[in-house]
Amino acid sequence: MSLPALTLSDDQADAWDAVSDLLGAAGIDLLEGSTLPPKDDPDSSTLAILGKAGSGKTLLLAELYRALQNAGVDVVSGDWEGRKRRDRRTLAILAPTNKAASVLRTRGVPATTIHRILYTPVYDPEYEKIAEWLAGQGDKPEIEGLTDVALDRAYDSFQKNTSVPAALAAAGLRGSDFITGWKRREDPLDIGFVDESSMLDAKQFEDLQDIFPTLVLFGDPAQLPPVKAEGGKMVFDTLPESRQRVLSRVHRQTADNPILDLAHALADPAVDFYAFEKLVAEAAEKDDRVVMAQRVESDLMARSPCLVWRNATRIKLIHAFRNAFGAPPDELLEGEPLICDGIELPMKHRKKRLDLEARGLIKGAQVIYLGPGRKPGFSRLHVMGAEDPQVSAASIVKIELEGDEEPFIPFAARMGATFLHGAAVTIHKAQGSQWDTVQVFAPDIYAASRMGRVEAGQPLWKRLAYVAITRAENRLCWVVRNRLARPSGLLSTDDLRAPSVPLELTVEET
Repeated sequence: MSLPALTLSDDQADAWDAVSDLLGAAGIDLLEGSTLPPKDDPDSSTLAILGKAGSGKTLLLAELYRALQNAGVDVVSGDWEGRKRRDRRTLAILAPTNKAASVLRTRGVPATTIHRILYTPVYDPEYEKIAEWLAGQGDKPEIEGLTDVALDRAYDSFQKNTSVPAALAAAGLRGSDFITGWKRREDPLDIGFVDESSMLDAKQFEDLQDIFPTLVLFGDPAQLPPVKAEGGKMVFDTLPESRQRVLSRVHRQTADNPILDLAHALADPAVDFYAFEKLVAEAAEKDDRVVMAQRVESDLMARSPCLVWRNATRIKLIHAFRNAFGAPPDELLEGEPLICDGIELPMKHRKKRLDLEARGLIKGAQVIYLGPGRKPGFSRLHVMGAEDPQVSAASIVKIELEGDEEPFIPFAARMGATFLHGAAVTIHKAQGSQWDTVQVFAPDIYAASRMGRVEAGQPLWKRLAYVAITRAENRLCWVVRNRLARPSGLLSTDDLRAPSVPLELTVEET
């Protein structure tokens, strides 16, 4: 049995061996730490590692990544790949959203989004020499306009975060200086690890299988399936049992976590909504990481959205939040949270669409409004979880109203990135994200329990509650009343990291 230095549980060791066998068939030996050149026509193979929160999926993924790196496999980050070699073996670690990818990056795993792997950057040849030098594939270049001091700053940045764009930004360059465009990936890679795979739809799964002959999915079967999933199934449900490994053990570091205890209690068929809320109250009495809250905290909503089930609840909470902070109806305040709802650009602006999406403005991305841009209809934005978070882009912001009324638009470009308000978010859209403190609007969960709906053999309210409470990293607030607390002060952006060089993505309105 080929195991890493870290001691794994029995179920983790079984999963490790299954992945090791899968990689061995592809020519990568984890035990010996060696690789063979890729086959001209490799067999396609997919394996799923499944487990609930706290079962050790992320730990296992991180250890597998390190073992592959030690075997000489190149990690493809999505920002630069380097020159192709005949014997090169590659690994990409993916997540469906920027926020999910950033959760992995905080654990030392160089994750990127699925979109960034599907669309790759085209570098200016002059600045690609810097990328090759940073990656150890070339000598230190001489670039007109860049001093040795600037290149040393780029080198120091790359040693810390292994991001080529961030390193070039540290040298004083903007993205438009060194990235000339984006293209759909044509050449396949070797191995793909996909975290939060419960969020994948059938088309994304098909795209990934086209790119990666060897694909390992990491997912939680207790989460909510994609909204349009056929029969409420997740993509790994289509795999035979022989291609699935289940992690069932809750590990020592999470065994005393009251939030995870509550999540696992939902698996008990005897626990109905009333029994579960009693468990929440008991946990709150013993541990300050769980709170039975009498109202929604408006201060928290500025960075950590209140999680709800119903759209009507979401819209009511958003307007209560804006009223609490004194936001005028015809403009946004600096510091208001937004959720990207997609890109509205015609086909002739495909490159500009890719520019925006590559910078993190994909559907579901959480951003903070920093103020108007230098052109009418443009916004300065902080993309939460992105490696280079601050951008300026043509924006269409929609503030939804209650009932059947059309949303009002405080300002808008004729085309660009579209946004909804992000002070409250549905639990479905929160999947893949985590926040230090999470507020769950319990009256919505109760409403779901009263409906009696079942999804894939599990009461809907339990799936909603499970996903919502496992978004909390350190603190869970179970809000039991339909009330909003007054904010402690004005909205601020002081907590947001400023980049070394601001980036403006100018999507012209032509």
